[in-house]
Amino acid sequence: MSRRDLIRMTDEEIEAYLLGRHTMNIATIGPDGSIHLVAMWYGFIGANPAFATYQRSQKVLNVERDARITALVETGETYDELMGVELVGTAKIHTDDAVKRELAKSVATRYFGVEDGPELELAMEPLVNKRVAIEIVPSKVVSWDHHKLGGVY
Repeated sequence: MSRRDLIRMTDEEIEAYLLGRHTMNIATIGPDGSIHLVAMWYGFIGANPAFATYQRSQKVLNVERDARITALVETGETYDELMGVELVGTAKIHTDDAVKRELAKSVATRYFGVEDGPELELAMEPLVNKRVAIEIVPSKVVSWDHHKLGGVY
């Protein structure tokens, strides 16, 4: 068995990891072909990770021109703690208010800790107003969890 096989996460581990409160690095392709890389809080549309951004942002312009996207969530301070998930796929822009609200609720509950009522609506509003939701539809998932090495490198 290869080291790569040893550290790969199961589908269930990937799902649990992505449900954690992390920051996601989002890479899209800029107009000159360079990588446009930003860190974003994220939520979910259905089972797919997604993020909210201003409708006229560089990320949206990039995705409108070229829907390819790569996202990375990673944690760990030392080698034995390193964990991460890379998602490679396409981005789907949503302008529908119901979809934007689904994402906004996911982000607000995960990052702001509000569950229901007026506080949730207040937390969701800036994530919906003048924004779109960008869903990441993965075609390839790469994962690693160095905890699985048990301290052996």
